[in-house]
Amino acid sequence: MTKVKRFIFNPFQVNSYVISDETGDCVIIDGAASDNNEIDILKNYISVNGLMPVMLLNTHAHIDHIIGNYNICKTFGIPLAAHKDCEKFMVNSKVHAEAFGLKMENVKDIDIFLNETDTVKFGNTGLKVLDTPGHADGSVCFYNEKDKYVITGDMLFYQSIGRTDLETGDYDKLQNSIWSKLFVLPDETKVYPGHGPETTIGYEKISNPFVAIGR
Repeated sequence: MTKVKRFIFNPFQVNSYVISDETGDCVIIDGAASDNNEIDILKNYISVNGLMPVMLLNTHAHIDHIIGNYNICKTFGIPLAAHKDCEKFMVNSKVHAEAFGLKMENVKDIDIFLNETDTVKFGNTGLKVLDTPGHADGSVCFYNEKDKYVITGDMLFYQSIGRTDLETGDYDKLQNSIWSKLFVLPDETKVYPGHGPETTIGYEKISNPFVAIGR
């Protein structure tokens, strides 16, 4: 059984997650911690709970989600895993950070490239990688079939969806990704989004004003 712990980091109020299981191994999803105080919050939670981070995962590479990649990987001595298409955003991430008044001294290179057929394994847990472009190239979601939850990044939110007016955003692609990769999951699947509160696949299928398909 896994435990999903949410942290809300940086001025963009990004949901970062620490997912752990009974072995004590854990992964961190989205390196949004933007300063030493937020890094310390992560360190404290991991230390108090006796956890061992094994990997940092990115759902996508917009600056608000990757601002802390370098410091998190350095602090815990872990690799970064993301889709290869995230690299195009990381090249200019320092410039993007400055544009939003954020400080980013170092950019962490991707160590492990994630693909649709991959399962991220740690402890006794597996997270299936779902390739879900639309919000941005390189967007992926992480699905735990056993415990019935999915980490959706900025693809699907409670009563909303990710923006498509940024670089490589595409509304048709986003809709198709949600319909073909997320809405095929069981209705009871809990959705942990990149911003805002939790929801479920079943609720969004019938209630989301942008992508609802009914029953």
